[in-house]
Amino acid sequence: MRAFVIDGYKKPLHEADVPEPTVGPNDVLIAVAAAGLNGLDERIRVGDFKAFLPYRPPFTLGHDVAGTVIRVGAQVRSFSPGDEVFSRPRDHRIGTFAERIAVDQADVARVPSSIDLVEAASLPLVALTAWQALVEKGGVKAGQKVLIHGGAGGVGTIAIQLAKHLGARVATTASAKNAEFVRSLGADVVIDYAGQDFSTELSGYDFVLDSLGGENLTKSLRVLRPGGMAVGIAGPPTPAFAQQIGLNPVLRFAIGALSRKVRGQAKKLGVTYEFLFMRADGEQLRQIAELVDAGAIRPTVGATFPFDEAPTALESLHRGGTRGKSVLLGA
Repeated sequence: MRAFVIDGYKKPLHEADVPEPTVGPNDVLIAVAAAGLNGLDERIRVGDFKAFLPYRPPFTLGHDVAGTVIRVGAQVRSFSPGDEVFSRPRDHRIGTFAERIAVDQADVARVPSSIDLVEAASLPLVALTAWQALVEKGGVKAGQKVLIHGGAGGVGTIAIQLAKHLGARVATTASAKNAEFVRSLGADVVIDYAGQDFSTELSGYDFVLDSLGGENLTKSLRVLRPGGMAVGIAGPPTPAFAQQIGLNPVLRFAIGALSRKVRGQAKKLGVTYEFLFMRADGEQLRQIAELVDAGAIRPTVGATFPFDEAPTALESLHRGGTRGKSVLLGA
């Protein structure tokens, strides 16, 4: 079948003829109708996470899928051929830039009935990221103040809506041209990142979702109230994360060194920093699908690309400027 692969870290994405997926007893085989494009795809390609998430080249990229089930394994009871489903396949089983993919049934959910397959393909990774940051780690509650960076981006568009659904007062950073757009998603306060410094404009926040890292993360710690939490999805990873994924002591020490400075800054301020590397979870996707059908969350697809243009589509993520998500259409 056709797929887009890389032959080694930092090598270009290119089309190849690859073997058909092996369908295990707990797998569903999905005909890919659309695949979301994510910054994670590019970071995997260049090897940013190879220390704790190594892939053996050549391998197919792609972390989001929506499509139709065409076969199920012997132990699958929840899905049948013909079902329209969406998923973020688990780590080491990615590969949605292809005609077909086999995914563990535990990572799959039915597509929300109120959206199409292209919109559904835009959701899994960013919606799971927002859910695991705000609900699992942050425990965000009604009345709390939440700052979401990059409100017009893939994670930001969903996180704003989820935070509003949870009853929070939401601030976000965005360009001036996207101010009204992020307000339409539910943002109460919009900071123009080009002309305003959010760290001097905001204070007393309960939770920050940081997608940039570096100085942006350091400044984010300062807008938190004592006891507040910042969750970073760009890094740096923490020792707790390294332990969670079962790394050996040497790697745990190395990863701990990466975040020592920011953890020290957080401790001095009386706040918490945690790193989030989202995981696949079909049950959470089912809950997200319910919110979509209830009108609490709506996906934003800012660009679509034909299957043949996968390399161009991935490169386009560098340019930025797309609202919400970019989606690769099926072959």
